[in-house]
Amino acid sequence: MAANNRRMSGKKGAQVGSGGQRRRGLEGKGPTPPAEARKGHKKNRVANAKAKQTVRRPAPRGRGGKGTSEMVVGRNSVVEALREGVPASMLYVQQFVDNDERVREALQLAAERGGIHLMEAPRPELDRMTNGLNHQGLVLQVPPYEYAHPEDLANAAYDHGQDPLIVALDGVTDPRNLGAVVRSVAAFGGHGVVVPERRAAGMTAGAWKTSAGAAARTPVARATNLTRALEAYKKAGIVVVGLAADGEKEVGELAALDGPVVIVVGSEGKGLSRLVGETCDHRVRIPMPGGGESLNAGVAAGVVLYEAARRRA
Repeated sequence: MAANNRRMSGKKGAQVGSGGQRRRGLEGKGPTPPAEARKGHKKNRVANAKAKQTVRRPAPRGRGGKGTSEMVVGRNSVVEALREGVPASMLYVQQFVDNDERVREALQLAAERGGIHLMEAPRPELDRMTNGLNHQGLVLQVPPYEYAHPEDLANAAYDHGQDPLIVALDGVTDPRNLGAVVRSVAAFGGHGVVVPERRAAGMTAGAWKTSAGAAARTPVARATNLTRALEAYKKAGIVVVGLAADGEKEVGELAALDGPVVIVVGSEGKGLSRLVGETCDHRVRIPMPGGGESLNAGVAAGVVLYEAARRRA
C-alpha cells in the first residue's frame, strides 16, 4: 500500500498557486550578453584592462618609426636641455659629485618635470656610457623621437578643415637648422616638417633646444625616400614648391601658396638635389636686394612660410 501511495503522489492535484512567479521566471531576461559584457567573466576583466590601458596610453604620433636614444653630456648642456623641455627619461648623477648650482638646478628641474628617473652612478660607469667625454658628473638620457608619417601631416590639416602647409628638407644635416624650421612652421601655422631617413638631420636634443619648445606641438615626419613622398603629395593634390636660387619665379609671384602646398628647402651649400628638383611643380627664388648668395634653411623657410600665412589670413 505504501508503494502504491508513492506512485500516486506524483499525480497532479490541487496545489497552492505561485502567483505567476514561475511563469515570469521562465520568460527570461533576453538574449545572453557576450562574455566581454558579463560582469565577473574572465573576458570581461580582460576587456576592462585593455580599455584602461588605452586611456592611459597617449595616441601614437604616427607611423614614421623611431629615432635613436641620445645622451646629453655636461652640466651646462644638461641644464639647458631641461630648461628647454627636451624629452628625457633618465638623469644620471655621479656619486659624490660636487654639488654646485648647476647640479642643484638640474635635480630641481628633473623633479619638477616628472617622469625623469634619477640614477646615481660611479664615475667609471658614466665614463663608459659617454665614451670618455667630459660629462662633469651629469648625463641626461633622451629617448628616441617618435616620427610621424608624411601622410599624417596632410591628413591632420584636412581634419581641421585647412589646406596643408608643410616644409620638406632636402639634404639639411644641421639639427639646429631643423629646429629653426620647426619653430618657423609652428609660428606661421604650418602642419609639420618632413625629413629624409638618411643623410639628414633628425630630432636630436640640439634640434629640440633650437625649436624653443615648438617641437612639442609640431610633428616631424620621416620619409624613407623623399622623392616618393613628394610624388605622393602631388597625387593627393598638394602643390610641391622648391626653393632655388635660379627659380623661374619669385616667391611673391607664386599663387600656389594660397592652397595646399609643400615647401621644399635644400641645403645651404648644394641646394635641392636633382631628383627632388625635378619632382617639384614650381621652383621659386627669394629676392635678396642685398646681394647675398643664399640663406640658411631656417631663414629661407621662415620667409616663405610668412608669405603663405599672410595670404591665408
